[in-house]
Amino acid sequence: MDIPEALPVGVAFEGGLQPNTVLAARAVSQRFPQIGEIGGVRPDSKPWHPSGLAIDIMIPNAESPEGIALGDEIMAFALANAGRFGLQDVIWRGTYYTPSGPAGSGYGHYDHVHITTTPRR
Repeated sequence: MDIPEALPVGVAFEGGLQPNTVLAARAVSQRFPQIGEIGGVRPDSKPWHPSGLAIDIMIPNAESPEGIALGDEIMAFALANAGRFGLQDVIWRGTYYTPSGPAGSGYGHYDHVHITTTPRR
C-alpha cells in the first residue's frame, strides 16, 4: 500500500481499508495510545465500511467524563487533519461533523468515533 506518511501499523486491522483510511487509523493509534480497538471493513447498509472508507474508534469508558473528553480530542484531531486524511466526516455523540463544521444531529455513535475518508486520487 502506498502511504507516503511513514507511520507504524496501529491497532486497526488494515485488510480492505483504503489508503486515506489506513493513514487516519495509524495516526489515531500513534497519537492516542489508550485506544485499544479500531474497527474497519464490515458489512453495513451504507457503503463506507464495506468499501474500506470508514473506521470506528472504540472509546474506553465512553460514557465517563474521561471517555467523552477522549472522544472529543479524537474528533478534533481528525478535523484538524482533514486535508491530510482526505476526511469526509466524523460522527461522535450524536453529531455529524464535516471539515466545514457540524452538519446535523441524531446520528448516535456514543461509544465510538466514526471517521469516513475519501478515496485517494
